[in-house]
Amino acid sequence: MPVPAWLGRFLVLGTVFVCAACGLVYELELVALASYLMGDSVTQASVVLSVMVFAMGLGSLLAKRLRCRAAVGFGAVEAVLALVGGCSAMALYACFVWSGQSRAALVGFSLAIGALIGAEVPLLMTLIQRVRRQDAGGAVADLFAADYVGALVGGLAFPFLLLPALGQLTGALVTGAVNAVAGGALVLWLFRRDLSARARWTLIVANAVVLALLASAAALTPAFERAARRAVYGPDIRVAVRTGVQEIVLTGGGANGRPLSLFLDGRLRVSGRDELRYHEALVHPAMAGPHRRVLVLGGGDGLAVREVLRYGGVRSVTVVEIDAEVVRLARTDPGLTALNAHAYRDPRVRVVTADAFDWLRRADGGGGTGGPYGASGGPASPRTPGSSRPPRAYDVVICDLPDPGITPSTKLYSQEFYGLVARALAPGGRLAVHAGTLGARSRAYWTVETTVRSVGLRTVPYAVGRRSPGGAAAAPHEWGFVLAGRAPLRLRLPGHGPRPRSLTAGALRAGAREAARQREPGLPASTLTHPRYTP
Repeated sequence: MPVPAWLGRFLVLGTVFVCAACGLVYELELVALASYLMGDSVTQASVVLSVMVFAMGLGSLLAKRLRCRAAVGFGAVEAVLALVGGCSAMALYACFVWSGQSRAALVGFSLAIGALIGAEVPLLMTLIQRVRRQDAGGAVADLFAADYVGALVGGLAFPFLLLPALGQLTGALVTGAVNAVAGGALVLWLFRRDLSARARWTLIVANAVVLALLASAAALTPAFERAARRAVYGPDIRVAVRTGVQEIVLTGGGANGRPLSLFLDGRLRVSGRDELRYHEALVHPAMAGPHRRVLVLGGGDGLAVREVLRYGGVRSVTVVEIDAEVVRLARTDPGLTALNAHAYRDPRVRVVTADAFDWLRRADGGGGTGGPYGASGGPASPRTPGSSRPPRAYDVVICDLPDPGITPSTKLYSQEFYGLVARALAPGGRLAVHAGTLGARSRAYWTVETTVRSVGLRTVPYAVGRRSPGGAAAAPHEWGFVLAGRAPLRLRLPGHGPRPRSLTAGALRAGAREAARQREPGLPASTLTHPRYTP
């Protein structure tokens, strides 16, 4: 060894630490990107983790053949892992955008990366024994201690450092470069006497090529992302920004005459073609009654607020939106402000940047997770006077939230969430919920409706069909809504105030009949929405 044994052992364990951190970053990159592209993060995480663990076992078995030349084998494995892992996110994104198929690519990269990570352990075990002989149990303990600590650092660095600072694609490429430098430096310096001249120059050239490819890919990442967005969203992208919460893309709404569309994490959230019909169906039935104080959960685009503000009796509107950038665009973007009629300029509107679930819990004094109702649905014990500040009583609560099948939003359709909402309702108050779609996904819709009933609220389910741009036939899918309150409710439009422009009382009654026709009898209340629902 060119260094003392203790230092050589420290360098090997340091390389184990770095490689473990890089391996976990590759894994998290695949999970995060697959969840973004295909939705249902539980399924994507399960596929990636199970396939990678299986492949790690295969890689460990295959690496047994390389132990006789452990140094050159480890150098080659790290060079290939750096290239495959570093480019995996970009390649997976490209497969999704231009071929429409990403599941096979996800499994393929999980297999390849897992096999290469698994091959590291037997080779590193041989190298650490090459530095200094010690009992097998002690060597394994040292190796896995460094490996697990490195995994901890990589797991924390991904969400708190790499993702916010570099993004998914560049973060994976930088991780690959770190992986290549760590593996190549260990072999080419500490174990250089174990390499023939040919093997040494082969590893030098291979690592140089890998670093050059990763650097070139990093330089081309902005152009690649622009081309991919154009392929997915069309040529008229006006805004594309990634926040700490999600990716926001705005298209259309300009001089070309195309309707404005708002995409959040690749999913269409607002379409200028039919958003009026959706927001009128969500807001107006709930406004039939007292509506001095209104709470809008989600709806940072200001479109639900626009409909609320059409009523002169409204005295205050509180909007709870998790992403401040959505609200900023709703205030400043010309297309979006024109669509929401400059709703945020109204002095009656107050915006709170917070997660709706957490905000309701804080307003409720941080009570138990069951909200006002226990597991059986019975009323909770009376609140101790002075124990916590009660939430403000709202006449109307509008839940304009992402679809219930998107895993991160599942808690916003839970029994706990609706229990907190029920506490925030004034006597005689109404709750309006967008509960997904009917038709092929009716089970998720009825699970939401049953969950609302489980906290003691009376519900009126209804649906409104999407219209084509010409306003003719209804599209195959329908928006499903639930109107709820403590007292029995009747589905109707307000008898005074503005009349909806795209919604009639007859259409509401027809929507209620259609929803009742698709009801699934005996559906149990669920804390979370049905897991098989995929948006």
